[in-house]
Amino acid sequence: MRSRVRTTLALLTGAVTAGLLVGPAAASAAPTWAPESSATLHPGVQAYTAGAQCTTNFVFTDSAGAVYLGYAAHCAGTGEATDTDGCQTKSLPLGTAVTFNQGGSLVSEGTKIGSGTLAYSSWSAMQSAGEKDANTCAYNDLALVKVSDADKSAVNPTVPFFGGPNKLGSGTTAGQKIYSYGNSSLRAGVTALSPKFGASLGDTGGGWSTTLYTVTPGIPGDSGSGFLDKNGNALGVLSTVAIAPLPASNGVGNLRKELAYAQAHSGIAGLALVAGTRSFSSTV
Repeated sequence: MRSRVRTTLALLTGAVTAGLLVGPAAASAAPTWAPESSATLHPGVQAYTAGAQCTTNFVFTDSAGAVYLGYAAHCAGTGEATDTDGCQTKSLPLGTAVTFNQGGSLVSEGTKIGSGTLAYSSWSAMQSAGEKDANTCAYNDLALVKVSDADKSAVNPTVPFFGGPNKLGSGTTAGQKIYSYGNSSLRAGVTALSPKFGASLGDTGGGWSTTLYTVTPGIPGDSGSGFLDKNGNALGVLSTVAIAPLPASNGVGNLRKELAYAQAHSGIAGLALVAGTRSFSSTV
């Protein structure tokens, strides 16, 4: 079993718009969410793609009522851990099977709790579009897994422990508090280590990425996990663990920009972030 994380040396590769509404695009097709207390699929579950383990971030839906769990595009990448240019690194094809598991460890993928298929990869989309912007190529790291019809009724969009997201966030400034929920198999199921509290070091890469520290830092297997800003809004997606110049810091892709790119290039009509059924609280 492998666990995914991208690693940056220095900045390695160098490290949209308003009107992106939270919630289903078509009320008539809106899914019915499972109660948070009994939902087995939600932000923070382990996702396995071709044996590589990542963590899901947020729930998304489209105008047809399909349900997606997000993670990082590099989780479906076929390059090395240090290959961070999404415009150059190859990926598994759309339609690749993804399983959701719990209790995974270094020696076991744990118990399967759901399944889906890779429906969007920003890396594949950028290559198809011929993307040339260096910051976009370096930091646009979002993928969407379409949850199988059989498992949609098990989904709740609430981030464990913290609640939210309340709505789609934007960037941060240095010193602002941030929150996350990781689920790396390297922790062998110790959920007490999943909630993370930290602070932003500010945005970089033309606003495409935020550098931050958390206690504890994100590690391989946490890749793809979601970050909330100080107001409980969906800030971004864990993409990298830095070795230098800021050891153990994390690079988090800006979800507002990543979602806008997906809306423009995925072919998924009405793609939108879904708010949690419980409001965010930083004091839980």
